[in-house]
Amino acid sequence: MDHRPVRHRLRAVAAPLLACVLAAGCTGGGRSAPGGAGAAGLDDPYFPQLGNGGYDVRHYELSLDYDPASGRLTGTAALTARATQALSAFNLDLAGLTVDAASVDGEPAAVHRAGQELIVRPAAGVADGATFRTVIRYSGTPLTLTGDDGAQEGWLKTSDGALALGQPTGSTAWFPGNHHPADKASYRVAVTVPEGLQAVSNGELREQRTRGGRTTFVWRSAEPMASYLATVAIGRYDTKVSRTPSGLPVHTASKGAEAAPELLARIPELLAWEVENFGPYPFSSVGAIVDPTADVQYALETQTRPFFAKDTFTVEFVVHELAHQWYGNSVSPESWRDMWLNESFAQYAEWLYAEDFEDTPAQKSFEDAFADPDNWAFAPAEPPSAAEISADPVYYRGAMVLHKIRQAVGDDTFWEILRGWPAKYRHANASTEDFTRYVEEVAGEDLDALWDTWLYGEERPAGPSA
Repeated sequence: MDHRPVRHRLRAVAAPLLACVLAAGCTGGGRSAPGGAGAAGLDDPYFPQLGNGGYDVRHYELSLDYDPASGRLTGTAALTARATQALSAFNLDLAGLTVDAASVDGEPAAVHRAGQELIVRPAAGVADGATFRTVIRYSGTPLTLTGDDGAQEGWLKTSDGALALGQPTGSTAWFPGNHHPADKASYRVAVTVPEGLQAVSNGELREQRTRGGRTTFVWRSAEPMASYLATVAIGRYDTKVSRTPSGLPVHTASKGAEAAPELLARIPELLAWEVENFGPYPFSSVGAIVDPTADVQYALETQTRPFFAKDTFTVEFVVHELAHQWYGNSVSPESWRDMWLNESFAQYAEWLYAEDFEDTPAQKSFEDAFADPDNWAFAPAEPPSAAEISADPVYYRGAMVLHKIRQAVGDDTFWEILRGWPAKYRHANASTEDFTRYVEEVAGEDLDALWDTWLYGEERPAGPSA
């Protein structure tokens, strides 16, 4: 993601008892069932009630029908999950919208709303280790949410359609699910819109059909994806499909002159450079969504299809968001405290690109970042609140950590780390502790002093060589 202001670039287990109480009070069909209630949150340091306990989603099948004129969304979400405990009830995250019906394994299920928690009580319960299928039918006008950092996310209306953007919690506004990056799944997203509009999502376009003046687009993402990386873009986009020299599909959707077709055409070239540095590309397609008309102040690494708004479709932003496909998308944070692992690598990718193509050594980028007092507001591994998980220190001081690793271990070992880290945790989750342990294992040395000063230290060292 890039929530940094444009000036920088142009210049679980929370509340299980509450879940049980709420689930016991559900109405609407279904008898008592053995087992406990899944937790109403995963106890994330910044979003304690985001995500849910008791199950692991394996696959989402979303069917969405959107009317831009009224702003109404009608949806069906079918979740295939495996229970990690015996369940008499479990929670899904959903902000707004009206639940019209619910079922578990084909049987009607009772549902109860408590804020952004949707409590589902199956008729017969779910056994520990069982795979089960939950279907939620819902409708209404999706919400636009304002994050702790002031950025808008969720379902964003545009002049000709809508955008669904989700970091960190916006995905809760348009489909029910386990909305924490710790629970990744594959996706099938079918979107029906008025004929003449496009509907773009993650992965590969599997089907497009028009009936009765409405067109359905079916997208498939086979590799695991955190829900905050899912996207839908509806509007009058110019869409193109091409392939990289290696045969990887490239899906692009763009609007207006600011979309810079020459930069869209460079995606295969930029991706090849990143593959050379970071290792094999972890997904089965790539591309971009470019909408300069959207009232969005950031770019976002939506999986396989990064999103770019006004003033963000530049080479440096493309390099940044493509790097996230390795760092943040394939290797996802264990909790939102680990956000620096996403942004440090993406920021350092910009420094590497400048080093290779713009005659700006990474050392110069490091020194410039070191001199900026904004980058020393807090330690990158310990943002003080949810409002700061996308603040400057997470990006720039995080990138400084990587540069100090490079200096400490040498270029050969550093590039081994750049490629080895996303290989070791491919399509998985990892924490800061996992990363520091991995670096020390590859380097074969204790780097406690480096972590204490650059990753966790509260004060700026006397100089950049400290």
